[in-house]
Amino acid sequence: MFINQLVFPLVDIALLIIALGLLIPIAVLFIECSAASLPNRPQVSNAGVSRPKTAVLIPAHNEEDVIGATLKTLLPQLTEQDQLLVIADNCSDQTATVARELGATVVERQNLELRGKGYALDYGMGFIKADPPEVVVLVDADCIVYPGTIERITHLAAAKQRPVQSTYLMTQPDNPALKDLLSMLAVKFKNTVRPSGLNRMGLPSLLTGSGMAFPWSVISKISLAGSKTTDDMQLAVDLSIAGHPPIYCQQAQVTGRLMKESSATSQRARWEHGHIEMLLVEFPRTLAAAIRQRSFNLLALALELSVPPLSLLVMAWIVATGVALLAGALGGAWIAAIVLLIEGLLMFISIVLGWAKFCRQDLPVLTFLAVPFYLLWKIPLYIAFFVQPQYRWLRTERDAVDAQ
Repeated sequence: MFINQLVFPLVDIALLIIALGLLIPIAVLFIECSAASLPNRPQVSNAGVSRPKTAVLIPAHNEEDVIGATLKTLLPQLTEQDQLLVIADNCSDQTATVARELGATVVERQNLELRGKGYALDYGMGFIKADPPEVVVLVDADCIVYPGTIERITHLAAAKQRPVQSTYLMTQPDNPALKDLLSMLAVKFKNTVRPSGLNRMGLPSLLTGSGMAFPWSVISKISLAGSKTTDDMQLAVDLSIAGHPPIYCQQAQVTGRLMKESSATSQRARWEHGHIEMLLVEFPRTLAAAIRQRSFNLLALALELSVPPLSLLVMAWIVATGVALLAGALGGAWIAAIVLLIEGLLMFISIVLGWAKFCRQDLPVLTFLAVPFYLLWKIPLYIAFFVQPQYRWLRTERDAVDAQ
């Protein structure tokens, strides 16, 4: 009896702390999805406004099969004053030849020790600094850049003197498996739904990868060299702390190609492990900077960083709720279970709101029946973070898609 009187209060306190800890990312998710569900604001026309001089940088490692399609979507969007630069990074194929034949300027880089997207981009920045543009656009070598995207993001970057992130999504396979559909739902929430909500509230968002525009006055002051898959998120944090928080541009769109199945699991592990590392390291750093600078934008960005990958958040909630309900049934307090159940309702509403506006056409409602199996498939990925974390950049094989 004495042991129960001692143990249960400690368990109740621990569960309440966990419940309150989960409340932060779940509340952030709910606010973002609710704001994203509001009607879109009218688009601002750039008619009559001159385009800023632009340099498009494309880091490429053995991308001869796909870079042609990417360049063909970019070239019609550029003017005579613009520059299209491909950085052929440690290539052993015909990437450089293909890019040159299509009209791009190509620089080749060989450094087997310092490898990755960040190092390639840093090399490209050194090449263009002799005749700098007004705006620098970064695009991955395996992406389709939709018409009007370059104009929208360069105008916005020049006008606001802030980094701009396009909508960055992945193509859907012709016959997607349920796992593919749910993965695309998670990507759409991270790269479209949540940034749309932040933008609707006038708040900054994270950089998500390809289709980013930077004023030269901003990007020229930093180093892009790095080799992590989350370098884009890191860059967003560093720029925000320096006073240049990124803006999301929903109307601009860049679409990447899905990885081949043999490489998909390892790449997802790197993405999600890197995301978790960012949460653990950069959330407290950004929060401290927000307090120090008394900046609401930095506070909003810190709260955005507090949200883990959606599947991990759902799993954490399920485990915490199950334990809290069991503790209550065994005689403990019900307060933690009640808080967690309210959080579950908020998370459910968030997902429904985001799905209804952004995902309904691509994701049938019956697909959600596969969520338990999808979460089970993800468990080993998250366990691996504590055993052998992966967050270094490595190129993976992707399915080639012809430009339409």
